[in-house]
Amino acid sequence: MTRSILLAAVSALALATNALATSVQAAEPAASARAIHESLLTLDTHLDTPANFGRPGWDILDRHDAAKDGSQIDYPRMVEGGLDGGFFAIYTPQGPRTPEATRAARDAALIRGVEIREMVAKHGDKFGLALKADDAATIAAQGKRVVFMSIENSYPIDGDVTLLSAFYAMGVRISGLAHFKNNDMADSSTDKPEWHGLSPLGKQFVAEANRLGVVLDGSHSSDEVLDQLIALSKTPVILTHSGCKAVFDHPRNVDDARIKALADSGGVIQVDAYSSYLIDTPKNPDREAAMAALMAKVGARSKMSEDQRTAFMTEYKAIDTKWPVRKATFEDFMNHLNHALKVAGVDHVGIGLDFDGGGGVTGLNDAAGYWKISERLLAEGYTKADLEKIWSGNVLRLLRAAEAAKAPAG
Repeated sequence: MTRSILLAAVSALALATNALATSVQAAEPAASARAIHESLLTLDTHLDTPANFGRPGWDILDRHDAAKDGSQIDYPRMVEGGLDGGFFAIYTPQGPRTPEATRAARDAALIRGVEIREMVAKHGDKFGLALKADDAATIAAQGKRVVFMSIENSYPIDGDVTLLSAFYAMGVRISGLAHFKNNDMADSSTDKPEWHGLSPLGKQFVAEANRLGVVLDGSHSSDEVLDQLIALSKTPVILTHSGCKAVFDHPRNVDDARIKALADSGGVIQVDAYSSYLIDTPKNPDREAAMAALMAKVGARSKMSEDQRTAFMTEYKAIDTKWPVRKATFEDFMNHLNHALKVAGVDHVGIGLDFDGGGGVTGLNDAAGYWKISERLLAEGYTKADLEKIWSGNVLRLLRAAEAAKAPAG
């Protein structure tokens, strides 16, 4: 009896030891992946976080909760997730194409740009403004987060491409052309063809961007626009937040032939995490109507007080509970990222999740989770050198190309 008890105890101890060893072995690769991630310079090319800068009571140094206030990027979560910085977008929704509306859009965009610079000035011990590619490593070495500036939708510049020089002086180094609707520059990927690519003004915009040293962004623009950007631009083009049409056929995604053409021209596709671009999320008319009514009632969310935002989130969650919609997962995001890497190669792919602008998937819904991408890529056989390219090397190469090709000053 005593011998049986002893054998059982030894067996139990052996099982426990094996379980502990397995647990330690599983933890070691994760810890190693995290350490590698922390050693990289990590940049996301599309952060819509500036939309929060005008919110009453909102501060980027505070830790926020996406489930409570919808915010996905702030300093504490950037540190936790190992995000060194990225391109903070001056986003302008497409409005009426009239001189009056365009002037209002211009003013709003300039104010947003000032808000970005004011955030950096206010928190100069935590953030640094990057104006050229080499600034990124310098700022990161100082223990600060890197702030590049970009434009999403050039609607504020419609009618006068020379206005791009004012935004360049402010700090803009990447600029997209269109958003959900066509504008005077270019066709949108989610609107009916109007210009069949770039308009005459849009072609002038390409030349002006090249002259200044601004990288052109084809995300949200039509396939024909991307074709023409690749053909006309003197420097490589970027897609700051796009997906792969071969994985999910959506107008916002790009087909393999164009991804390959982009790569062959030296360009880069940065893969997004926008759920309805990653997988099929069928629309529900009742949900759409309820959401539209809620948005109409609350008005500009950037101007909400904390109490108003709490009430908004409560109503939003109620609609989401009543009419749930399928949400993409981290696996769905990785399907797009891996496909882009397969088609374009590691020299032509990066990360642009579209946080604070609709991005976010189950398993990766805020800045605290960026490191998971590195963990997965390393597990799939990609090297640290590969990750250096994906996380920042590729986009910085494009910035350097634009810097080198720009017209001499004076």
